Amino acid sequence: MIFLIFAFNTAIALLMGVLIGVERQWRQHAAGLRTNALVALGASLFVGMSTLFDSEASPSRIAAQVVSGLGFLGGGVILREGLNVRGLNTAATIWCSGAVGSLAGAGFPLEAVIGTAGVLFVHLVLRYLTRWIDARTKIATDVDTVYRLQIECGAQHDAHLRHILLRHVNGSSRLTLQKLATEDTETGGTIVTADIFAMERNDRAIEEIVARVSIEPEVKAVGWQRTTA
Repeated sequence: MIFLIFAFNTAIALLMGVLIGVERQWRQHAAGLRTNALVALGASLFVGMSTLFDSEASPSRIAAQVVSGLGFLGGGVILREGLNVRGLNTAATIWCSGAVGSLAGAGFPLEAVIGTAGVLFVHLVLRYLTRWIDARTKIATDVDTVYRLQIECGAQHDAHLRHILLRHVNGSSRLTLQKLATEDTETGGTIVTADIFAMERNDRAIEEIVARVSIEPEVKAVGWQRTTA
C-alpha cells in the first residue's frame, strides 16, 4: 500500500510539473518543460522518501544533506551565455539522480526504479513535446521576446547612436529598453549593445530600427538576434 501511495504521489507531482512546464516552454523561458518536470519529480522523490521511515532518526536526515550538496553541484553546470541560460536540464537531472540514489541507498529499490522511469520519461518522451512546442512558438506572435542589437561604429559616435535607439524604442509602446552599453574594440572603434524587450514578437519593429541606424555614416556594421525573455 505504501508503495502504491508513493507511486501515485510521484506521478501526480510529475504531471503537475509537466503542466507548469508546458506554459513556461510556450513562453520560451529558460526553465521550460523538462526542467520544471524534473524539479517536481525530484522534490516528490525526496519528500516521498522521508515518509517511508517511521523513526525520526532516519536516513531522511542524511538525504536532506544530500539535497543541499546537490544544489551546489547543480549550480556548477548552469552557464549563462549572453541572454541565454544553459545547463538547467542537466542540473535538474543531477538533482533527480541524487533522489534516486538516496532511495536505493535507503533500501527502497522499487521506489528508485519509479524515480528512474520518471527521469527517462522526461528526457525520452517529453523531448518530443518540447520540440513540438518550440516549433509552434516560432510562428507565434504572443511570446515575450528580448532582442539584442549590436552596432559597430567609429570612436566617439556612440552617444549619437544611443540617442537614436532611445528615441525609436521609447516611441513604441510595446518596446522597452532593458540594457544599453558600449564597449571599445581593439581596432579603435566602439560597439553599442542594446537589449530590447517586446511584450510580443515584433521583428518588423526591430528591423525598422536597424534600417534607421544603418543609414548613419559612422556605422560600420549592425546585427540583431532574437532570444527569450
